[in-house]
Amino acid sequence: MGGLVGGADGSVVVVGVLAVLLVFAAATFVFLWRTRLAREARDAAVSRERALRRQFEAVMSSARDGVLITTRRGDVVLLSETAAAILGVTREEMLGRSIARLPLRIVDEHLRPVLSQEVFVPSVDDDVPRIVGVPGRRGAEDIRWVQVSSRLLTGDDDGEPITVTTIMDTSGLREAAEALSRSDAQFRKAMENAPVGMALVDLEWRLMEVNRAFAEMMGSTVVALRGTPFSALSHPQDISAETDQLQRLYDGYQARFSCEKRYVRADGNVVWAVLDVGLVRYPGGAPDHYVVHVRDSTDDRMNSELLAHRAMHDPLTGLANRTLLQEVLQRVLAKSAELEHVGVIAVDLDGFKGLNDRFGHATGDNALVHVAGVLRAAAGSRGTVSRIGGDEFIIVVQSPDCAAAMREIADAIHVGLRRPLQVKRHQIALNASVGIAVADADTVSGGPTSLLSAADAAMYRAKASGRSRTEVYDASMRTASDSQSALALELDDAIRRGDLVLHFQPVYDLPTRLVVGFEALVRWQHPTRGLLLPSAFLPLLEDRNLSVALGTTLVDQAAEFLAAQPGGDTWVSLNVSADQLGNSEFADRVLSSIGRYHLSPQRIVIELTEASLVAPNTRVRHELTELRNAGVPILLDDFGTGVSPLSYLRDLPVSGVKLDMSFVAGIPEDPAGARVSRALGALARELGLATIAEGIETEAQAEFLQGCGWRLGQGWLFGVAQPGQALLDMGLETGLGLIDPRPQEQDDPFASL
Repeated sequence: MGGLVGGADGSVVVVGVLAVLLVFAAATFVFLWRTRLAREARDAAVSRERALRRQFEAVMSSARDGVLITTRRGDVVLLSETAAAILGVTREEMLGRSIARLPLRIVDEHLRPVLSQEVFVPSVDDDVPRIVGVPGRRGAEDIRWVQVSSRLLTGDDDGEPITVTTIMDTSGLREAAEALSRSDAQFRKAMENAPVGMALVDLEWRLMEVNRAFAEMMGSTVVALRGTPFSALSHPQDISAETDQLQRLYDGYQARFSCEKRYVRADGNVVWAVLDVGLVRYPGGAPDHYVVHVRDSTDDRMNSELLAHRAMHDPLTGLANRTLLQEVLQRVLAKSAELEHVGVIAVDLDGFKGLNDRFGHATGDNALVHVAGVLRAAAGSRGTVSRIGGDEFIIVVQSPDCAAAMREIADAIHVGLRRPLQVKRHQIALNASVGIAVADADTVSGGPTSLLSAADAAMYRAKASGRSRTEVYDASMRTASDSQSALALELDDAIRRGDLVLHFQPVYDLPTRLVVGFEALVRWQHPTRGLLLPSAFLPLLEDRNLSVALGTTLVDQAAEFLAAQPGGDTWVSLNVSADQLGNSEFADRVLSSIGRYHLSPQRIVIELTEASLVAPNTRVRHELTELRNAGVPILLDDFGTGVSPLSYLRDLPVSGVKLDMSFVAGIPEDPAGARVSRALGALARELGLATIAEGIETEAQAEFLQGCGWRLGQGWLFGVAQPGQALLDMGLETGLGLIDPRPQEQDDPFASL
């Protein structure tokens, strides 16, 4: 029993021991298991901390902003690479050191020095970031501007507060801002001082900004124009001139556009301007505002209009010229519902050539201007007045009652011309011949030119009927006009065929009554009309520009006549007009004929007949001097009639003068004519000139002129002009009477005669 109990007790002890061992083993296992778990957790945390640190370091190194962490005492706990690069220090020399020992020279925005700890370890949070300057990369004088923002972080109950400071390099932003500000200032400066107008305009076409040139162009100020609708400055008729193009520019169909329009200045004056408009867009393409260049084109426009006006208007009177006349006449004929509503008035001054001869071209120009004013006043708004050349004027009339309107205008012209033109102490009376032609099927059959010709025909009828009157065109005038036109056409061929011939009127030495020379006078041997005198065809030469051709043709005939003269003592004078001088063709023909026929140069004499040459131009003077130097004498015809011939004595190389027949006709009975003849003779002799009197019809006239010193004479008393062969057959008694081309060099003015 006791053994059983003892054995049982031992078993219990064993079981208890085993149980304790099992519990210890289990506890040990649990401890070891927990230790392992804790170690694994610690290792994982360390690994995770290392990964986070690496990530943190990576973030810090890649961030654009630098990070600086300091303790309350100012010791550097963390300094990112970016912060070190911005501050210009290394991490190794700063970690664990006081921020006060940071080797930096820091300044504020006013360039005043500040302490490092004041910037990077503030006592409280910085609500507003600070801008400070640290040394830059380009030397001691370079400053890098940085933005510093600090935040104080409090740790756990037993933790120490730290300061986290972010450092951002603002040099690039500051430089960009400065560059932008500088660019904006440069743009504004350039805009303000630009010589052309400039404006920034919003999308509502309202002025946002303008420069001084634009404001001056508009007669306003820069301040007053800001905010003004651009269209409010436009001329009422040009308000919408740019609207369509602005829309196309806004929609992207064009990059820019230009247009010219009018603007009204503040003072009410109108200016023309050329607009160059461009659209500024945002980076995404949305429209922002317009940039407009405005160039004042008023002067260009005026010059262009002035040139256009000059091309279409007479420079002296300001009236329409021939070109504009044709356009106006064509337009009114095309637009008029009925031809009878259109008519033409032709006006030609009477005796205008004599006015020029007596008073000179300046007075003639004043007279033309005066007449232009009379015609404008007479026509009023009923017609267009034009000057087509010389003293010829045309008025195109368009009126429902055209015939009556033209009659009224013609009467007003005659009334207006009755008021004399005041020239110095003289009052000059002007008169005009007026022709009227109403458009109808006949007068416009050949177009506008036909209607003008009809008015011309009526005007010439008025001249032929006594001048200073008005004639209305009728069909009978067409015949005379057509006849003249046909004769003009024939004249061209007649000159080429040699149908124009010379007749010669003898010139006598008055004391000896011997023939010393001849005046060559042209005649036209027409195949059907017979022998025509100069008055029948010479007026046509100006229209056909045939003067030069005729003059050169007749030189050969005169030289041939002289070559046939026995003895070679006589000379022939050729009448020369202004049209035949100035291009050396006539002079060349004279000199070549002298050489071909072996004549003395003094045997061909040039007789000036163009009284309109008040001031001979250089080319005419040069050609006459060339002839005179070659030995060809120069005579001045119509001596004593007006101012022009007297001025020739000074302006041209004159060898002799011919007394006009108007002074010869009244002597010796007319005392005034006798005194003038005697005075002119004395003047000519004083100048050493050869003297010839023409138009002598009686012995009394011949004796009187001889007594006055006129050595040579011609006229019906001595014979009329005859063909050269007839004079040769007559065997006239001749004497030596060559005219010295340079008589002023002689001591005795009569020695050459």
